[in-house]
Amino acid sequence: MKLYHNIDDFTPLPNAVVTIGTFDGVHQGHRQIIARLKELARQTGGETVILTFFPHPRMIIHPEDQSLKLISTIDERAALLEELGVDHLIITPFSRDFSNQTAEAYIHDVLVKKIGTRTIIIGYDHRFGKDRRGGLQDLQAAGPEYGFDVIEIPEQDINHVAISSTRIREALLRGDIEQANTFLGYSFYLTGKVIRGNQIGRQLGYPTANLLVEEGYKLIPADGIFSATVKIGAEIFKGMAYIGHRPTINGMTRNIEVNLFDFDRDIYNQTVQMNFHHFIRHDVKFSSLEGLKEQLAEDKIAVMTVLNNF
Repeated sequence: MKLYHNIDDFTPLPNAVVTIGTFDGVHQGHRQIIARLKELARQTGGETVILTFFPHPRMIIHPEDQSLKLISTIDERAALLEELGVDHLIITPFSRDFSNQTAEAYIHDVLVKKIGTRTIIIGYDHRFGKDRRGGLQDLQAAGPEYGFDVIEIPEQDINHVAISSTRIREALLRGDIEQANTFLGYSFYLTGKVIRGNQIGRQLGYPTANLLVEEGYKLIPADGIFSATVKIGAEIFKGMAYIGHRPTINGMTRNIEVNLFDFDRDIYNQTVQMNFHHFIRHDVKFSSLEGLKEQLAEDKIAVMTVLNNF
């Protein structure tokens, strides 16, 4: 897959088969649309192009609203799309100037002139241009003039995508990793740098790697204990993940940690990928560190049991 961080870096194609969207999480609903995109490209001898935007438009239009949390970071999204065999991914920096283009300018300057669109597959409710005035009908009207075909993604498919995204977010926020993974079609993961903690886990006999997820918009699952696998370079290790404020020691910050089994390496400052597989229990406060240690021993047994298939 060829990746472009600015549409000006893209060379127009002779036969671009295009779709546009956020594709947050690149979940099962998105994958059906991408499969359709690839099939259209195969039928027409074209190349697939996904046009997406970053930052998310809401971050620019409503910067005061910090509530937006996304299933995947922009880098994770790109990696997932590459795995699906997309030919070209254009990540357009979203700005107020970009949002102020007229619908006509967006079609002519972006879709036709800069991309070379010959087929566009688009949701029935897709909006674009200044004040979101452009839509499917504008594309259908412009198609004959500019020589591109418009394929509509019907309402039921768009609703399926939206419902799936909502259910994934809700499931993650309540710790229902299994349901989230079912909708995603893969195991939800966090990507971050390993940083130094305060060594409490090591004192308890369960040393942990502390993960720093730098993207503040990335959705973090509910507090608790999870079974996890961690990818370090090309290797994958099993482990017991923890998210929470460490209430037993009156912790003040929310931590993301993982105790890797049969592992004794220095991985500080390395970027790793932690995949979540099962929810084990919610985070609770224990009356003593000894009580916490006893519970962690039980948690490890539970994690090892459910990870037997990995």
